[in-house]
Amino acid sequence: MRYLSIVIGVMMLGRPGCTQPPENRPPIENPDFDEQLSSLLSFSVPIIGVQQLRDIQEEVYIFDAREREEFEVSHIEGARYLGYGELNEEALQGVPKSDTLIVYCSVGYRSEKISERLRERGFENVYNLYGSIFEWVNQGYPVVNPEGKSTKQLHTYNKKWSKWVEENQIEKVW
Repeated sequence: MRYLSIVIGVMMLGRPGCTQPPENRPPIENPDFDEQLSSLLSFSVPIIGVQQLRDIQEEVYIFDAREREEFEVSHIEGARYLGYGELNEEALQGVPKSDTLIVYCSVGYRSEKISERLRERGFENVYNLYGSIFEWVNQGYPVVNPEGKSTKQLHTYNKKWSKWVEENQIEKVW
């Protein structure tokens, strides 16, 4: 019975070994944002940095795990809307299970959860974008509207989370 209590206790705390942020995680412009991310994420799936994604953007599948209204304001060019609450199954059609998938949301929490689900479905190379779209714009990379045109608007989820978008050229929407 004591052993069972220990096992249940460990399960309630989360998976062992997944709660510590990797030491070699990608750079984040704001150290306070990096600290917030380190405490928010479980690092249950591999992460990729903004610069790394930018370098391979044309070679991978990019999925947006935010809600439709967030995606409609702006998203990373080439991203497919996947959603969070209810997955957009059409976005996954024709995607080989062995190809590389990069998933993002606002800061990385929702995309981490969706990445876990994709891995459970058999997708082998799924990565969570560390800092997600907030870090993408913080490092000066462009976002596009539904027509594919560059925009300065970004849905920042709500006022509280919008503080992590520091790029002065961005118009915050929530």
